Amino acid sequence: MPLIRPLAGLCPAANRAAEVAAPPYDVLDSNEARQRAAGKPWSFLHISKPEIDLAPDTDPYDPSVYAKGKENFDRMLKEGVLQQDPAPYYYLYRLIMGSHQQVGLVAAARVSDYDSNRIRKHEFTRPDKEDDRVRQIDSLSAQTGPVFLTYKHSAVIDALVAQAISATPDMDITADTGVRHTLWRVTDAAQIDLITRTFDAMDCLYIADGHHRSAAASRVAAARQAANPQHSGEEAYNYFLSVIFPDNQMQILDYNRVIKDLNGHTPDSFLAAVGQAFTVEKTGGQCKPGKAGEFGMYLQGQWYRLTIKAELIPQNDPVKRLDVSLLQDNLIAPLLGINDPRRDKRIDFVGGIRGLSELERRVNSGEMAVAFALHATSMAQLMAVADAGEVMPPKSTWFEPKLADGLVSHLLD
Repeated sequence: MPLIRPLAGLCPAANRAAEVAAPPYDVLDSNEARQRAAGKPWSFLHISKPEIDLAPDTDPYDPSVYAKGKENFDRMLKEGVLQQDPAPYYYLYRLIMGSHQQVGLVAAARVSDYDSNRIRKHEFTRPDKEDDRVRQIDSLSAQTGPVFLTYKHSAVIDALVAQAISATPDMDITADTGVRHTLWRVTDAAQIDLITRTFDAMDCLYIADGHHRSAAASRVAAARQAANPQHSGEEAYNYFLSVIFPDNQMQILDYNRVIKDLNGHTPDSFLAAVGQAFTVEKTGGQCKPGKAGEFGMYLQGQWYRLTIKAELIPQNDPVKRLDVSLLQDNLIAPLLGINDPRRDKRIDFVGGIRGLSELERRVNSGEMAVAFALHATSMAQLMAVADAGEVMPPKSTWFEPKLADGLVSHLLD
C-alpha cells in the first residue's frame, strides 16, 4: 500500500464553498465559534464545533455535542450542501496570506506509516484531546480536520503543481481573515499515478500540525480493524485526511510567552538574575528577535534584547538547542519557577500572528508581569527533532496561514 493515495473527497457543492469553509476547530473557543457562525447555517463550525447549537453551558465533550455534530453533518449531506466526488482524486490547495503563498496536496495518508514513524511526529499529545477527536471521527464516520504535513520539496511535484494550478480552480474563496483559499481537483489518471509514486519514493513525511488528529485516526483505524473480520488494509479507515506542503514554502511564526509574576523577584533583581545567562540591552522600541539565540523581553513598559551566552547552547541536542528550550531552561524554569509549561497556569502563549503589541497589552494591563518574544523555530529544526525521534517543548511552532475546515473531508464508510 502506498504512503498516500487519492480520496473521493466530500466537498461543498458548486458555489457553496464560501458558505461552508470555517477556521480550524482548534483555533476558536466555543464562544468565538458561536459568534463566527451566527447567521451562517451552512458554516462547517456547526459540524466541527457543534456545541454552538446547544446551551451555552454545555460541556464541549458531552455526548450530546457529538450527536449534534452528526445531526448537522447529515443535514448538510441531505440538503446537498456537501457532496462526495464521484471518484478518488488528489486536490491542490493554495493558501495566500499577504505576500506569502504555499500550495499543498490534499491526500489520504497511510495510518500504518504514522504508526511506524515514517510519518514523523515532534509533539506529545494529550489524552483528553485525542479522545475528543476519536469520538468526533467515530460519530461522523469521517475525518473533517486535515493533518498538516510537510515533505522535503521535490522538483517533480513542483512541476506538476505549477502545471495544474494554471487551470481554472474548482473553489476560490477569501476568508474573513483575508486569507485566500483555492482548490483544484487532480483528475487525470497519469498525474494521480505520478503523484502517488513520487511520494511513495520519499523516506518520510513530517507532521507540522495535527498530532491529535493523526493519533486519533490511528486509534480509530486500530479499533475498526479489530472489529472487521474481513479487514484487507484497503478500507478508508486505514488512511487519514492530510494536506501536504513542501518544506520550502512553509511559514512558521514566533510563539511567544507571557508570565503572570516574577516569582518573588523585584524588577531590578530579576534583571540582574537574567544577566547571568544572557546579555541584556535596553532597546528604543519593540524588540523582535532577528536571529536564533536572541529574545525580546518586555518588563515595566521597557523592551530589552536578551542574547543567550554562547557557552550555554548545547551543540549536539536538537531539542535543547531550540530557542524555546534555551529560554525555558535558562530563565523560565530557574528564575520564574515554571518547570512544566504544559500545565503551569502562570504561563500563557501568544501566537506570532498577534504581533508584539499583544505582548505589550497583556503586560500593560497588569494581567501579566513579563513577556518574551522569540525567534521562530525553523523547518530544519523541526525536521531534525522529528528525525531524532524526539519531541519539541510545548508551543514551539505557530504555522500561518491556517487551513480551512470543510473544503475536503474524508468519509470512512
